[in-house]
Amino acid sequence: MSTLWREHKFEATGPAIMESLDSMCICNRGESYSIHDSVPANVASENGLCVKCQCNKPKSFLLIDGQENLKISSAEQFVERLCCDTADLKVKVVSIFGNTGDGKSHTLNQTFFKGVEIFKTSNEQNSCTLGIWVAFDPVLNVICLDTEGLLGISTYENERTRLLLKVLAVSDIVVYRTQSERLNRDFYMFLGTASRTYNHHFQAALQAVGQGEGVLSSLSALGPSIIVLHETRYTKPLNNNGLESAEDLLRTRLAQMNLETEAFSSIKYVGLQTANSTADYEPLQIAIKKELNNTTVRSARKPHLVYNTLKVLNDKFSGKIENGSNALFPDQYFTCPVKCLSCGCRCSNSMGHLEEGKPHDSNTRCRYQHQYENLVYTCKKCYSNGNEVQVTKRIQTQNDNSWYGLAKYAWSGDVIECPHCGEIYRSRQYWYGNRDPEEFAVRTEITHVWNMENHSATSQNTAQRVIDGVSYITEAVTNVSLQPTKVLSAWVADQVAPSYWRPNHEIKHCHKCKTPFAPTDTKHHCRACGEGFCSQCSVRTKCVPSRNWHTPVRVCDLCYSKDTTCNDETTETADDVNARKVSEQVVSTLSAVGTVLNYSKSFIKDTVRPSYWIPDSEVVNCFICYQKFSDTLPLHHCRDCGRGVCHDCSQHRKPVPHRGWDKPVRVCYSCMKLD
Repeated sequence: MSTLWREHKFEATGPAIMESLDSMCICNRGESYSIHDSVPANVASENGLCVKCQCNKPKSFLLIDGQENLKISSAEQFVERLCCDTADLKVKVVSIFGNTGDGKSHTLNQTFFKGVEIFKTSNEQNSCTLGIWVAFDPVLNVICLDTEGLLGISTYENERTRLLLKVLAVSDIVVYRTQSERLNRDFYMFLGTASRTYNHHFQAALQAVGQGEGVLSSLSALGPSIIVLHETRYTKPLNNNGLESAEDLLRTRLAQMNLETEAFSSIKYVGLQTANSTADYEPLQIAIKKELNNTTVRSARKPHLVYNTLKVLNDKFSGKIENGSNALFPDQYFTCPVKCLSCGCRCSNSMGHLEEGKPHDSNTRCRYQHQYENLVYTCKKCYSNGNEVQVTKRIQTQNDNSWYGLAKYAWSGDVIECPHCGEIYRSRQYWYGNRDPEEFAVRTEITHVWNMENHSATSQNTAQRVIDGVSYITEAVTNVSLQPTKVLSAWVADQVAPSYWRPNHEIKHCHKCKTPFAPTDTKHHCRACGEGFCSQCSVRTKCVPSRNWHTPVRVCDLCYSKDTTCNDETTETADDVNARKVSEQVVSTLSAVGTVLNYSKSFIKDTVRPSYWIPDSEVVNCFICYQKFSDTLPLHHCRDCGRGVCHDCSQHRKPVPHRGWDKPVRVCYSCMKLD
């Protein structure tokens, strides 16, 4: 017998309750010896010694409690408590599952520790195993994990179920222990849902741990090997009948229940029929040793990696679980708890996916809700070329930074601009016949709304941006000495001009007298030839039926003297000229645009203000200089804080992205100082 194995004597000081112990110690390489000394148990426990033999090896200890709290703070402490601190030592992990009261702890003690009560057992009604307990078998180099039983009474039932699945994921071999005359539905549901959970939630996390540790081969894409220990008394266990094995029968029944087992590297069946109260665990020991020696799927790994893997899984898959689910292992145990604001569906990614750089996602279809503006456009042309480029409706293009861009919005509507294809749609590009963007420019998709950070700011400011644009045009019309209506009229005229007209931007001087046009001069088009003239050279009017003008219209002096009914003239289509006829009525109203816009703005401004703005009715004085607002001192709102300020106290401009203002907008002096 080795000198390491000798009778221990423990000298206790002071009075203590003595108990006679006689058991088999297997703490050092499995050799046994008898203990005949009486030792105070409380003194041994305080010194971290085995309560029964007081050797220098500890018993099992609590690794994770029933509320999923890890009780060991580091990998070093884990290795030290297991007493397996050897540089080149590699281990495998064996865990046991089963219903409460089915003898899981007793099975581990008999299988690995020769019957010594390393894991506590009890004949009481209350379960003696709560949480996850761990011990080390130095003979087989196996870390044994004893789990809390299924179907037991627990305040934290959902957390317990999730904890068991995390233990399964870190195990190399899982023993499912069941004492029943026939395998019941709970057993099959355990295997099927555990496999699905491993594939959907644990596989990627385990591979990430392996990459971090540089040991990819130790954490295979396949899960643990399952050994079913089925103990019966009155009925026969499953037997190999020559045509199909017990394992084949298990897989057939799982397939009939539409349950998957693809995650497991193998499924073995060990049947025990006990005529008396003593079970023979030798078949289980043989099956376990065979799987331990099999390194084709999973190889042994260092103890610290076992701890680190379990800690990663425990940190990632934790948090509050909603009650009321009837599923054995519902996805809510492991999936992200965030729900779409628009349709209420849950994110399908695993917990902690944001830390991994993965956004929220769901395969379910969402529903459109106006307040979230969750209809997304993608450019059709880019999509046909293999790219999915998201585009949005805007008031103006990226290059339109002046009032001219706002004027274009007033007449042509909002624009959809693709970063690759440029402007692909204008809502009012033509005076009539405009098509919806879905018909030719964009593809539509309703997206999930996971938070309000972007959606709320954009939706509540859209209408106010229109009002700001209207105000900007109004100020330009009323305050600028060079009337912008001239430029605006010229631009509108070009949009609806007949094809034979010369564009306004090409007309630099009168076609007849060659007098250059000043910025404020009006350019007139001859309805017959389409050239540009000054007012003096185009004062005459007459019908031009060849151009579809059947009432007297402006013509130049030269065309007035010509016969406009000659056959060599190309008659324009009615549509080409009718568009211009409509536009002339619109252009004639531009001189009064200031009054019209002011009326429109005052009529609708109270209904489009962002929710964080203080209502006009509640603002009396400028909150900075305290001057009272009046007709001569108009009220403005700071786009950052939403308070009322005067013009002098809000002359600064800057973007306010957290409020949805991406371009420079009015902010007060106080908010500028905070920057």
